[in-house]
Formats: sequence, structure tokens, C-alpha cells
Amino acid sequence: MKIAVKEVQGICLISISGRIDSRCSVDLERALYKAISENSRIIIDLADTEYISSSGLRVLLAEKKRLGEIDGEMILMQLQPAVRDVFEVAGLARLFLIKKSWEEALLSIKSRP
Repeated sequence: MKIAVKEVQGICLISISGRIDSRCSVDLERALYKAISENSRIIIDLADTEYISSSGLRVLLAEKKRLGEIDGEMILMQLQPAVRDVFEVAGLARLFLIKKSWEEALLSIKSRP
């Protein structure tokens, strides 16, 4: 798994490529923790993520909860079909705001007061 973090238009964009599994979920947790401590608006690009395990889902849920406590927001975008299926089967697709493109995610996060 590779994680790239950058700020775009005042929003933290985190791009994840490869597999999010139990071996690397701690790295994801650290990256999200650091990003959230610096910015309360997070967009996670999963276009190059081919797999996510339950430990990866746990990290995303925990950090989404932490963002909610500070009135922040997390948007997931460009989920590959296999990754989207995991969210659907786990019943988590309804808990996350999922967008198809950067433009949709940006519009959604910027429209929030």
C-alpha cells in the first residue's frame, strides 16, 4: 500500500494505492490521524485501491468518527467495484459519503457550511 497526502484548495486529499489489509492498516491509521490533526476536511481517493480488509474498514470508521467529533467531514471517491462491494456487503456504504469523481467530492465538501 502506498499513501500520498497533499492539500488541494484547502482540503486534504489522501490517495491510497494497492491493498489495505491488516499488515498496513496501522500505516493508514497513522496517516489519517496526522491528516485529521491538520485538516478537518478529508477526501480519500481509492481509485488505485484494489482491496480493503475489515481492518482497513475499521480504520476508516474510527477516523470518520473522530472527524465527526470535531465537525469534520470525510468523503471517499472513485471506489473500484471490488472495494465498493466490500463496503456494500459490510453495510457501510450508507455511512460514508461516496463520490465518483474529484469534482463531485470537491463540490460536496465545499457546499458544507
